[in-house]
Amino acid sequence: MFTTSVLSGCARFFEETLPSFLARTFETTSNKRSKIIGGGLFAVAFLFVLLNIRAFTSQAFGAKWLLLAFAFFCPFVIGFSAAYPLRFRDPFKAKVWHFILLFLMPFVTITMTECLNDVFIYDMTYLGFFGNYILVIVLYFVIFALSGSFRLSYLIVNTLLFLLGVAHSYIMDFRGTPFLPMDFLSIGTAVGVANTYNYAPTYKIVIASLIFLFIVVVSLPLKAPRYHLLTKVISRTFAGTFSVVLLLLFYGTSVFANAGVKPDFWNQARGYHNYGFAFNFFCNTKYLYMSVPNDYDPDELQSYVNSVVEKTPEQDDSYEKPNIICIMNESLSDLKVLGNLETNEDYMPFMRSLTENTIRGNLYVPVIGAGTSNTEFEFLTGHTTAFLPSGSNAYMLYIKNSMASLVSTLKGQGYSSYALHPYYAAGWHRTSVYPLFGFDRFVSLENIMDISLMRQYQENGSDPNYLQQLVEERYPGENMLIRQYISDAYSYKLLIKDFENRDKSVPYFAFNVTMQNHGGYTNSCVNFDENIYATSVTGDYIKANKYLSLVQKSDVAFRELIEYFSAVREPTVICMFGDHQPSIESAFVAEVMGVDSLSGLSVEQEQTRHITPFIIWANYDIEEQQIDQLSSNYLSSLVLQTAGVKLTEYNKYLLKLSETLPVIDTVGYVDRDGRYYKWSESSPYTSLLNEYERIQYNNIFDQKNVDASIFYLNGYIPEQAAESTEQETP
Repeated sequence: MFTTSVLSGCARFFEETLPSFLARTFETTSNKRSKIIGGGLFAVAFLFVLLNIRAFTSQAFGAKWLLLAFAFFCPFVIGFSAAYPLRFRDPFKAKVWHFILLFLMPFVTITMTECLNDVFIYDMTYLGFFGNYILVIVLYFVIFALSGSFRLSYLIVNTLLFLLGVAHSYIMDFRGTPFLPMDFLSIGTAVGVANTYNYAPTYKIVIASLIFLFIVVVSLPLKAPRYHLLTKVISRTFAGTFSVVLLLLFYGTSVFANAGVKPDFWNQARGYHNYGFAFNFFCNTKYLYMSVPNDYDPDELQSYVNSVVEKTPEQDDSYEKPNIICIMNESLSDLKVLGNLETNEDYMPFMRSLTENTIRGNLYVPVIGAGTSNTEFEFLTGHTTAFLPSGSNAYMLYIKNSMASLVSTLKGQGYSSYALHPYYAAGWHRTSVYPLFGFDRFVSLENIMDISLMRQYQENGSDPNYLQQLVEERYPGENMLIRQYISDAYSYKLLIKDFENRDKSVPYFAFNVTMQNHGGYTNSCVNFDENIYATSVTGDYIKANKYLSLVQKSDVAFRELIEYFSAVREPTVICMFGDHQPSIESAFVAEVMGVDSLSGLSVEQEQTRHITPFIIWANYDIEEQQIDQLSSNYLSSLVLQTAGVKLTEYNKYLLKLSETLPVIDTVGYVDRDGRYYKWSESSPYTSLLNEYERIQYNNIFDQKNVDASIFYLNGYIPEQAAESTEQETP
């Protein structure tokens, strides 16, 4: 009897009570059009999940099946919500619902953005969740204050955050570092290499897209309840005032920063994981501008230099000036620095064997996986990006006037200057930056090959094998490419050709930024034999193995370059270094490092991810050295010292500073006794670092008061009008 009664009660609830309640409480605007739209959205969403089912099944974690079930459930909810939109009949209840929805919607928004960030809400810290929640509310309020419509707020804010979140998801997968506000300034460079990556939707993209579609379906039918004019004015004024006050406090004061509301500058990836995508992305916008260092006085700079540099007799002009060639090798690194890594054969045997007349060691660079130009900036100028806003790019933002550099120092001693980069000239604004450094000539991909071949390649699916076919037909027997990039061997061939055709009446300086090892280690190519694979790891890491095979090609090409210059009679110094470690599987890096996750590394472990090799070789006798720790801001000064040419006061200052702090980079700094420091902590070197920052600020930002006696030689300063740096033709 009891069971029969319960079943009878349930039947009455679903057949009478619930329909009656829904009919009294809600009205539906369902019609033929809404049902067609709902059915269409259901079909599209369901097909989208079905076509990308492997994005879920290929994952290793157990929750993949739960996520897949959720993904298949979403199209039903989306379709039903679009086909049968509901509204409260009672105006008061409608007002209450709109108020409740305002505070519920951020939960849905955060779920969407954090799905793209590969984080569940319960993984976030309380501060992270609260920060994201307040941020979303503020963004809603800003649009509401301007438009008077929360429907518009939900649509605009969620569309913006969805697009930013998708960009972040792909960037994290491609290069292993988060999407920062400064990345907008490198869109042109990113477009140039975008076709080398795989954009198939991941499970994160699928889930977030479904959530975003649900938000749109829920938001579009919303109609604001009727309020008195005074209520509308008060509510919009409150929303605007609340938003403005919070934004002024955040951007104009240190109140929030002191409370811990700031990016994790030491490890941005960890910050994005712990505190959420939207929170960290917008926190980083506060640090886009460069503030004047504390106690900065251009008249004090010389005293800082004099306190470090010992006065020595001025070198006369009778010194020998060897040719100097510097090569920044794209993504070149020895991944053994990370930990235990064994391979089927050595991937850089020549570089390891090079000891005679050689200075070699570990170079600590400012970036991982991307951001080439920041390492380039540090090498050429001697400045450190550690003093610039986190996530910023010096080439894109700060080089607007002539700037002292390795180029100007050598030009001041009569050297010619030649830059070679076998990819698009406009990448990282090099066409604007190089003249301001003093380069006379700049050869890029546009000068090396018929650039229409690249357009054909990109318009026909960006297949590297197709590009190889086009290049072979246009340049038979040239062997220009490995994968879709100019090889190191061919880049060095161009370098040698320029050297042989140089003006022999002046010493020669060249700077070559290679391209062969650039990220996108997925496609198999007919012009690239993969010979190397890791044997000490448990997983099958396709990207890592392809990368290691590319390093072997770089090793062979560098051997051929050294063999050529070994036979050159004129004294020549060659410096070669890697710009950053590659963007490969994070699981591979973690396994080699012996850690479970890359988000909780110690400062020492994080520093190992910033190490690349450097080699300074000469075709004449120099003192051999092994330097285990040196950051890229010091390297060009070491090259000048090794070559025996004149040094600026700034070069001398940097060399002395390197004896105390051999490593200064974006992670922190390391002293000569091997002690590691983070930027967030004070140390005995704080005063010394502050002086270095003030000197650097003078050269980069205080153009009216640049102390030329510190940064330049023999009065040579690159011409401001030098933006017409000669571009050679093929």
